[in-house]
Amino acid sequence: MRLKQLISSLMVGAAAVMAFSSAAHAADMTGAGATFPYPIYAKWAEQYKATTGNGLNYQSVGSGAGIKQIKAKTVDFGASDAPLSAADLDAEGLMQFPAIMGGVVTVVNLDGIAPGQLKLTGPIVADIYLGKITKWNDQAIAVVNPGVKLPAEEITVVHRADGSGTSFLFTDFLSKTSPEFKTKVGAATAVKWVVGVGGKGNEGVAANVQRIKGSIGYVEWAYAKKNKMAHTQLKNKDGNFLQPDDEFFKAAAANAEWTKTPGFGVVLTDQAGKNSWPITGVSFILMHKVQQDANKGKEVVKFFDWAFKNGGQAATELDYVPMPANVVKLVQESWKANLKDASGKAIY
Repeated sequence: MRLKQLISSLMVGAAAVMAFSSAAHAADMTGAGATFPYPIYAKWAEQYKATTGNGLNYQSVGSGAGIKQIKAKTVDFGASDAPLSAADLDAEGLMQFPAIMGGVVTVVNLDGIAPGQLKLTGPIVADIYLGKITKWNDQAIAVVNPGVKLPAEEITVVHRADGSGTSFLFTDFLSKTSPEFKTKVGAATAVKWVVGVGGKGNEGVAANVQRIKGSIGYVEWAYAKKNKMAHTQLKNKDGNFLQPDDEFFKAAAANAEWTKTPGFGVVLTDQAGKNSWPITGVSFILMHKVQQDANKGKEVVKFFDWAFKNGGQAATELDYVPMPANVVKLVQESWKANLKDASGKAIY
């Protein structure tokens, strides 16, 4: 009798361990990469866990580190604001899809200048980051800011110290509007900066700008709003000075040719249109086409599928732009076509 009870007890215990292990396994999603979308990924993860019981550990380490980690297969997905080329994706056996859109803004720390008061253009910002414009009352800045009392203060440039998709978007915009910047610095996730101090992540740049009087930096719009930073207006391709706004991020994405771009690798900087915010970006998710752990792969896809269907309000509240329905459909079709388990069976 005791033996039967012992066996029964052991079987119940084993079943409990297996159930716990299975639940932990399902919840153990890991991702790493871009700091640009971190606020919305964190919010989605919180809501998803409350809804499904499954969690997500997302490391906000920058796009460069995220790309390295997914290539090394140390995470279930990587995130980058700089799209990988079709050749890079094929070489690494990766697929890529867009998850969220938003805007990058320039932020300043200037006494007497209200948020959104200062106007800047691509060529002016490029010359500041090239070390050619060194004071806030420079004539080039004064010309586009009539009536604004500009301080005779030295400019401290703040940039990213890590490999960053936000840096890619920022340098891509400056390269499109300043031939000299394109030649001397160029557009990439990591560049050789001419002047300035570095900060790690959007968080690091924001902290440095808040700490240093007379500084300028670039961060994702949600970070600027959350930290009550003084953003600037920016002049777009059509010559209009705009304040950052969700509708202007949407306007920049309106004419994107998703179907004609391999791996959905659309870059939305310096788009034409009177209401197009000039530094609009897409954050991309990277996954291996062959999922060695099919359960993990399925869970990642379930998470983003849930986010597309249920995460729109949270995205809007944090000043991101949800992916349009027609793009979501293309992404779902891409999952079906590209994501397989080790035996070649589709996981979505």
